[in-house]
Amino acid sequence: MSQVKSVSADIGGKKLTFETGKFAHQADGAAVITYGDTVVLSTVGMSDSPREGIGFFPLMVDFEPRYYSVGRIKGSRFSKREGRPPESAILISRMTDRPLRPLFPKGMQNDVQIIGTLLQADGKHSAAAAMMNASSMALQLSGIPFEAPVGAVHVGMKDDGSYFLDPTFDEIESGKLDLIVAGTEDSIVMVEAGGDLVSDEQMLGALEFGHQAIRRICALQKELVAQCDVVQKEPVFREISEEAEKAVSSVLSDQDFDTISGATKPEIKSKMKALEMKLLDHYSEQIEQEELKKGDLMVFFEKKFAAAMRRRVFEKQMRIDGRKIDEIRPLQSEVGLLPRIHGSGLFQRGETQALSLLTVGGPGDHQILDDPDRDETKKYYIHHYNFPPYSVGDVRPLRGTGRREIGHGMLAERALRYVMPRRIEDEFPYSIRVVSEILTCNGSSSMASVCGSTLALMDGGIPIKRPIAGIAMGLLMQESGDYKILTDIMSFEDFDGDMDFKVTGDEQGITALQLDIKVKGLSLSLLKEALEQARVGREQILGSMKKVIAEPRSEMSSYAPRVDSFHINPEFIGAVIGKGGETIQGLCQEFEVTIDIEDDGLVMITAVNQDNGKAARKAVESLAYEPKVGDVFEGTVKSVKDFGVFVEYLPGKEALVHVSEMADRRIENPSDVAQEGDRVKVKIVGTDKMGRTQLTMKGL
Repeated sequence: MSQVKSVSADIGGKKLTFETGKFAHQADGAAVITYGDTVVLSTVGMSDSPREGIGFFPLMVDFEPRYYSVGRIKGSRFSKREGRPPESAILISRMTDRPLRPLFPKGMQNDVQIIGTLLQADGKHSAAAAMMNASSMALQLSGIPFEAPVGAVHVGMKDDGSYFLDPTFDEIESGKLDLIVAGTEDSIVMVEAGGDLVSDEQMLGALEFGHQAIRRICALQKELVAQCDVVQKEPVFREISEEAEKAVSSVLSDQDFDTISGATKPEIKSKMKALEMKLLDHYSEQIEQEELKKGDLMVFFEKKFAAAMRRRVFEKQMRIDGRKIDEIRPLQSEVGLLPRIHGSGLFQRGETQALSLLTVGGPGDHQILDDPDRDETKKYYIHHYNFPPYSVGDVRPLRGTGRREIGHGMLAERALRYVMPRRIEDEFPYSIRVVSEILTCNGSSSMASVCGSTLALMDGGIPIKRPIAGIAMGLLMQESGDYKILTDIMSFEDFDGDMDFKVTGDEQGITALQLDIKVKGLSLSLLKEALEQARVGREQILGSMKKVIAEPRSEMSSYAPRVDSFHINPEFIGAVIGKGGETIQGLCQEFEVTIDIEDDGLVMITAVNQDNGKAARKAVESLAYEPKVGDVFEGTVKSVKDFGVFVEYLPGKEALVHVSEMADRRIENPSDVAQEGDRVKVKIVGTDKMGRTQLTMKGL
C-alpha cells in the first residue's frame, strides 16, 4: 500500500483537499479532490508506444458521474447500470480538455487518457471545477510532461454585484452569473460563462476574482507534488524532418504562399491545392521511393501557410479573405421561410449559414434531466445544434450526435436562456425547442446559431426580453508579445490562430462567453480589449438582424398550439384523471388535446384546434364541478326506483330526484313520469344530511 499524502487549504470558505496514494495504484497518476461534499477521483495514463500517422495530440478526457454519488439508483426498470454519459458529463469532459490540452508539449504522439469518476456529490453543486483541478493534480503526479498546474473555480454573482465561489444549482438558476474559469498562476486559459446581460466590467471583475482563487489552488498542487517522488516519463514526439522543411522552402517561396487569398473558402482552398500539387509533383519520385514522406511535406506546407497568413495581418493589417482586422463578413437574415413551422430564421455571415427552426409545445413536452449528480430537473427551453458533413464539403458516415454538437448546442442555449420569457404556468406555460441546422460553415457556426435562434424565436412570437447576437473573436500572437485581435474569425484563422473567444449579448451586456486558447494563457488586459471589440461587432450584427425583425411578433403562429390554463379544486383531480388515467386519456383522445394537471389543481390544456381546446375545458370543468343551488341541467335518467329516479346531470355525476320532486302533482309510480335513458331537465335544490346533491324536476 502506497503512502497516502494530502494537502488542504481554505478556498472560498470551504476546505479543498488534494490526496494521492490511496486509490488507483496502477494508473500513471491518480488524485482525489474533496471540496465540500464533492469528491472526484481523476486518473491519468499514457500509452507506452505512440499512435502513428496522426497530426494531432491524442488526448482523451472522460468524466463519469455515478448515481451512487448522490445515493440514488437509476430510475430505469430495465437497466440500473449507468449508460452513455449525460450531456452534462460530456460538457464537463470538454471543459476539462480545453485548459489542459495547450499545456502539453507540441508534437506528442502517445495517447493520454484522463478519467474522472464522481465518487460523492451533494446534489447541489456542479463538479466541473473539481474535475479540472483533480485532473491537473493527477497529471503532475503522473510524470507526463505538462507545463504548469491548472486551477479552476466556479463563480457566481449576487444581486448586489459581489462575487462568490461554488454557487449551487439553484443559485445559478436564479442568479445573474454562471462562470467557470480555469487558469495557471500567471494567466487565464479557459472560460465558460453565462450571464444575465452582465457588463464587460462585471465579467472582467468575476474573472479577476476567480483567478485569485486559482492561484491558491495551483500553489496547493505544487505543494503536494513536492512531497511525492514523481518519475518523469519520456513520450515519443513527432519527428521533424529537416529535409522536408528544406524541400518545401526550395520549391515554394514566401511569395507563393502570399498569393493564397480569396473571398471564399473554396477560392482559398483552390489556391492551396494548386501549391500542394506543385510541391508533390516536384517530389513525386522521392515520395514514391520513400526518400521523403508526403505527411512531413504537408506539415511544413501548413506551417508556411500559417506563417504567411500571420505575416499578412501584422505587416499589411489585412486578412486572408481581404478583410480588415475588425471587419465582419457580409450579413444576411431572413424569417418565415417555412410557413407551417412555428418559427424560422436563417442567419448568414459570409459563408457560414444557420437555419434555426422553432417548435412550440405544451407543458408536458418539457425534458426531464436525469443527471447522476443531482435531482431530476425539468427543462422547458431546449436548443439542439446539428453539423452535417455537407456543411464543410465532407462526405462521411453519420454517427449520431458528437461532443462538438452537444457543446455548441449548449453554448447557444445558454446565450438565450437569460432572455427567454419567465415560465409561469398560468401565463406562459409553453415548452420551447429550437433546432439549428448548420447548412454551410466557414467558422463560428455556434454564434450563427445564436443569431438564427433569436430570429426564429421572434418570428414565432415568443416574447423574449431582447434579441441576442453572437460573435467569435480570434487572436494572432508573436513571440515578441505583439498581437492582433481579429473580429469574426473564419475557419483558417480558428485552426491556425491562438484564440477562439465567443461572446453573445446585446448593447446592454453579455449573456454567454466561451474562451479557448492555444497559447499558454491570456492577460485580463488583453481580454478586456477583446471584449470591447466583440461588443462593437455584435452591435453591428444586431443592427443587421433588426432590419428584418426588430421584436417578437405579437401573435404566435396559427399552427402553434395554445395552452389554456385554469384551476380546479384539487379534490377533483382524481375525478379528472380517473381510474388508471382512463378518464383523462379518453378526453385527450376525444378532443385531440394534451392535458396536464399540477398538484395544486392547475389544469393546462394544449390544443392546436382552439374549438377542441374549449370543448376539452368544458368537459374538465364539468368533472370538477362543485354543485350550486339553482343550477339547471339537462341530464339522463340512469335508473328508476320505487322512491324516485337517478339522473346523471353531468358526466360521471348522478343524483336522486325523489318521487315527490318529479312533478307538481302527486306521483304514485316514478316510471309513469320517466324511463331509463330519458333526457330530463333538473335543478339543484340543495344537499341532504350526508352532503349528497338533491335535484328537482318541478317547474322545469
